[in-house]
Amino acid sequence: MSKQIQYLIDENGQKTSVLIPIKSWIKINNDYSKIKKKIQILTGIKAALLEVKTANKSGKKLQTLKSHL
Repeated sequence: MSKQIQYLIDENGQKTSVLIPIKSWIKINNDYSKIKKKIQILTGIKAALLEVKTANKSGKKLQTLKSHL
């Protein structure tokens, strides 16, 4: 199976759209979803680390896992 990419061109010869095989689209979409989830996790970790750093500077006490058990 060849992974042929097709372009749609307007009346001025400008590319306006791309057609790709559905299998390629599914892989691209799945990869995008995985990357998006990783970014959300890393953003959450970054925010948590910033919260800890800020709390340490100000002397604020943070919740611990032990406090929830």
